[in-house]
Amino acid sequence: MRKWVALLLLAATAVILFWTPRGNSQESTGGFTDYKVVSHAMGGIRDHAYTNSYEAFIANYEKGNRVFEVDLLLTEDGNLVARHEWTRAMTELLQQEDELPQDRQAARLTYEEFKKSKILGGYAPLDWNDIMDLMERFPDIYIVTDTKEQDPEEMKRQFAMLVQSAEARDPLLLQRVVPQIYNRPMLAEVKDIYDFPSVIYTLYATEDTDEEVVDFVAEHDIDAVTIPEQRVTRSFLSKLKKAGAAAYVNTVNEPADANRLKRMGANGVYSDFLTEKEVESANWLYALGK
Repeated sequence: MRKWVALLLLAATAVILFWTPRGNSQESTGGFTDYKVVSHAMGGIRDHAYTNSYEAFIANYEKGNRVFEVDLLLTEDGNLVARHEWTRAMTELLQQEDELPQDRQAARLTYEEFKKSKILGGYAPLDWNDIMDLMERFPDIYIVTDTKEQDPEEMKRQFAMLVQSAEARDPLLLQRVVPQIYNRPMLAEVKDIYDFPSVIYTLYATEDTDEEVVDFVAEHDIDAVTIPEQRVTRSFLSKLKKAGAAAYVNTVNEPADANRLKRMGANGVYSDFLTEKEVESANWLYALGK
């Protein structure tokens, strides 16, 4: 009997925690790390990932997500746009073969070509100005940058353009932009352009050891670290937490995996399709010991 009473009390507590309303970003205390899901490439839509489209953003915002990662590249004529890569494979993934001539399907597009090429037959591609429009329209969102230019000078050019355009429109927008850095030197390079209040160290491209990452995070007050799923260990997550950094895992699309990672100590996940509610449900399962 006592066992059933204890289980009922635990379940009731978990339900209360799960259904406790979340305030908007202005009421939160931890900024973007209050959230458990980072919508990867603006989140998926109709079972499609990597669109970075307006419609994908709206679909995932309406599901309750508030932190959105966006891929950023420069067009042939130097405009900053939301695109994962300039390859034929990406053109095919976005179903843009009929939108572009053969000789442009693997090319770095011009701005006009980019904006005219609908995604999946009808979705709107986004440039940086469009993303700032969304930030003004939805003041409770955070934008996490995934700058795809490999050359350091091109990366700096991207951030310079991003900062200049935001400062010209509303400097407060930059308080909700969270740059991802991919190596330790990149932190100083980004801060030379603008001292963003929050930074994520994303590990997929670094050869740093766990110890080097933890020391760097502690020394520079890095807000969060994003870890490839195959690199996650309880020890690493524990050390990051002690160093003061939230830990996100990418890319995770199953609630059961989010639950397992939460139990290991992860703060949240990058996901194409998971929502805040689904990952909070994983927390509820965790409370019940599932």
